[in-house]
Amino acid sequence: MIIETAAAPPFFTNGFVLGCERTRAAVIIDPGDAVDELLAAVAAHRLTVEAILLTHAHVDHVSGVARAKRAHPVPIWLHRDDLFLYERAVESGARFGLDVEAPPPVDQWFVPPGPLSFGDYDVHILHTPGHCPGGVCLQVGRRGEPARDLFVGDTLFAGSIGRTDLPGGDHPTLMRAITGVLLPLGDDARVYPGHGPETTIGDERRTNPFILDWLSRAGS
Repeated sequence: MIIETAAAPPFFTNGFVLGCERTRAAVIIDPGDAVDELLAAVAAHRLTVEAILLTHAHVDHVSGVARAKRAHPVPIWLHRDDLFLYERAVESGARFGLDVEAPPPVDQWFVPPGPLSFGDYDVHILHTPGHCPGGVCLQVGRRGEPARDLFVGDTLFAGSIGRTDLPGGDHPTLMRAITGVLLPLGDDARVYPGHGPETTIGDERRTNPFILDWLSRAGS
């Protein structure tokens, strides 16, 4: 699978382009401030974008959606429970002194477990609330093979977890999503967070202090 990642100031949110090597079909995940770099990657690989997929609707993950949709008029997918955040993108950006273009209307609602598809790849939808009510993780793999690539938005980071002090956030809900949905996917699953470096489920199971603390409390 073709995987291109880009991040840009002010939030350095990771956006992704995923492409099928054979068919050149592709999806864009979380086009935020790095939308221009993502669109350049699409062009460089000569890909045909089929969907814009949003792991959640915080402003740093959706600030480039309007630009992406103009360049590639394809369906925008979001979990319905994050619509209230999506509709506040302009207001949220203004709080940071940013002029955010209002994102276009959502075209399709994620209905877990899916899958969606692009070319030879399937995208399985994992609802992982806690950072926000409509947070999802996208489990991607070649059709007929184990799906080992996880695009997790702000649910899980290398050595950390998503914050839960924003509207709709809830720490116990997030921890149940991480330990009940993500950890069972296997230690070799590759994790591509919304901020920071890549990691694996195994590394986070062994070293992430939030996961270790939660599991120790659950076992006590």
